[in-house]
Amino acid sequence: MQLIKVEDKLAGSLEGLKIIETAIKNGEVKTLGLATGSTPETLYAEFIKSDVDTSGITTVNLDEYVGLAADDPNSYHYYMNDLLFSKKQFKESFLPDGLAEDAEAECARYEDILKAHPVDIQILGIGTNGHIGFNEPGTAFDSLTHKVVLTESTREANKIYFEKEEDVPTHAYSMGIKSIMNAKEIILFAFGKSKAEAIKATVNGPVDVACPASALQNHPNVTIIVDNEAASLL
Repeated sequence: MQLIKVEDKLAGSLEGLKIIETAIKNGEVKTLGLATGSTPETLYAEFIKSDVDTSGITTVNLDEYVGLAADDPNSYHYYMNDLLFSKKQFKESFLPDGLAEDAEAECARYEDILKAHPVDIQILGIGTNGHIGFNEPGTAFDSLTHKVVLTESTREANKIYFEKEEDVPTHAYSMGIKSIMNAKEIILFAFGKSKAEAIKATVNGPVDVACPASALQNHPNVTIIVDNEAASLL
């Protein structure tokens, strides 16, 4: 596990982009795993400015809210199109289907996509409770793509994106922890003081389902990029 400390979100995003660009230029990336939320927004803004050719690269996303259509402004389909896909060309892009009628079949379908497109680099953020993707504390480390009941803390953190608190979905589809760990390389970004406890548990704590991100200690190629505030308890 490599830890990179930076001054701020922009510096961290540029450090991560440097790793991604180098791997793409070296022909090491066929599939790129993407994340959503506020953490990767600056990374995507800088990615758009990059001249690196992504037209041959497939992307897969970590998660999607259950019950939201792809054109819903609060869906992660919409988020990805708005921030990245409408501005930079990729070969093809996959996200879970928030409107799937059969949850079990949708999870199986998405796992088949991940098997057909093994992730070379997976981008991650981290929740204040240590969640990665929507894998909340207590999620089994051998979990694959599954339907998740979102915790109140996660819904609270995400309500800023919704008009009303009651509009925040209660469930989501998420790659499981094993699905994430199958990536050849993982880059986790964390910025701000609110992430300090989670980063401490991820890096220095026991490998335990109480902190889902602690599973990353068992991955052979993980880079964690943190600003000074997120690293303040290390």
